[in-house]
Amino acid sequence: MSLYIVEKALNGIAVLDLRGRITLGDETANLRQMVNDLLNSGRKQIVLNLKGVNYIDSSGLSTLIACFISSRKQGGSLKLAHLTTRVRDLMQITRLSTVFESYETVEDAKNSFDQRAPA
Repeated sequence: MSLYIVEKALNGIAVLDLRGRITLGDETANLRQMVNDLLNSGRKQIVLNLKGVNYIDSSGLSTLIACFISSRKQGGSLKLAHLTTRVRDLMQITRLSTVFESYETVEDAKNSFDQRAPA
């Protein structure tokens, strides 16, 4: 199954709804490109909704890390929402759960941007 990505806007925050597998190939390339396009257009607050993601391989994890680093370098923030049990376990095993901010719902992730202290 391919990775399907649907972009939504939620009060100025970009939400990418992901469904399928994040694996080596077009899937990871498309996800990176979409995140970079958002950042380049000035949309720095991004939530990846992983509710529909049933599998992530090592290239997929590398892509998530690359997207996270790109957002940080451009003064943005990338957060994860709706991690499935399988994805949550993978994040804990790889210790990436200490790197990414993850939330139960997209709404919770959105609200976390509102709670950030002004710089």
